[in-house]
Amino acid sequence: MEMLESKFVSTIIIYFFVAFGIILGGCLIGAIGMMLIGKPPFFSMHQLSKSLKIWAIVAAIGGTFDAINHFERSFLGGSFIEVFNQIIYIIAALLGANTGQVIIQWITQEE
Repeated sequence: MEMLESKFVSTIIIYFFVAFGIILGGCLIGAIGMMLIGKPPFFSMHQLSKSLKIWAIVAAIGGTFDAINHFERSFLGGSFIEVFNQIIYIIAALLGANTGQVIIQWITQEE
């Protein structure tokens, strides 16, 4: 049982930081590209953080179809613990993406 809990917690941490890293990395590298074409990098970082948020969540959970398929199989199979786990994984990815977006807003001072 402890092995399953350890895997569950480690997966939550991984999903959080993958989504977090996609937001931060995408915004920082995207800002370099925007600067090269003459657009303001801080405003561009703020815009990118909003548009990358959903993609960070999708990438963190391994793609939408796999997650939805696993969610459906667990729900129809009566394994509600697996359904709960999938919901927690999605929330962890959402929190990671949101944390990244808040840090980008803090860096850029955009609201």
